[in-house]
This record gives sequence, structure tokens and C-alpha cells, in this order.
Amino acid sequence: MAKLQPQAVKQITEIVERYKDEPTPTMMILEDIQKEYGYIPLEVQELVSELTGVPVSDIYGVVTFYSFFSMVPKGKYVIGVCLGTACYVKGSQLVCDKFGELLGIKPGETTPDGLFTLDLLRCIGACAVAPAVSINGKVYPQVKVDNVKNIIEEYRAKEAN
Repeated sequence: MAKLQPQAVKQITEIVERYKDEPTPTMMILEDIQKEYGYIPLEVQELVSELTGVPVSDIYGVVTFYSFFSMVPKGKYVIGVCLGTACYVKGSQLVCDKFGELLGIKPGETTPDGLFTLDLLRCIGACAVAPAVSINGKVYPQVKVDNVKNIIEEYRAKEAN
């Protein structure tokens, strides 16, 4: 197992302890770790396995199956472009392509400055306002290719302040 900082081990141990009386705590533990750190690398999965007795292969399976878990750090702003049917038909792929072009990254990647990650989503439940983009939970309705630059600039301006 890779070496984790003592503070991280302590914090992860505390998260695991919160759910010691739950019959199936794995998802709750991983959700809390994801919220705290933004990702769940293999060395953290190994520690959770050691603390819970759940095989690391099972934990790895959960982390890689569910798209809301990540094994790599994400940017401060996670841009989720919905590619569900309603959004796709209304041009979300073009919107995604524009985000990628302006940020210089592909879906699943993070900008070198750590500010933006571009993710593809299957459906965010915003079909009535398709195409939709979600950034850290804020939904942008009816996004057009021409809106992308302004959306990026909005977040860059937040960082400048």
C-alpha cells in the first residue's frame, strides 16, 4: 500500500468509524471520502478495505462502476455536459466540443491549472431545458455553443477576485 499522510489516515478512519454499525457501509464511506478529498485513489481504497474487511477488489469495483466517484483529482469546477437523448438531439455534443476546444482538454481531463474538469453525463434530469450543462451542481439551461466562452469566463472571473 502506498504511504498516506497520517492526517489522511486519521480522517479516513474517522469516516469509516461513523458507519461501523451500518450493515452495508461501503457506499456511504466512499461518498464521504469523495466529498472530503474529491477523489478516491487506490491507496485510500486499500485503507478502507483494511479498516472494513471489504475486499479491495469490491471497493475498486464500486469506485470504477459509479461515475460520481473518481480515482484522480478533479478540477475546482467540474463541467458536466449532458449527453442524454434530449440534450444530444439539441446539440450538447457541439457544446462539449466547444468546452474542450476552449479549455484545451478532452472529456475526463483536467486543465493544467487544476481549475476545470470536463465530464460527460448521461442524463441530469433537465430534459425540458436541453441542452443542459452542470457545473458543481449549478445547471445551465439551453446552452448554445456561443454561450460556452462566457460560462468559462464567469468562472475565471471568480478566480481573479
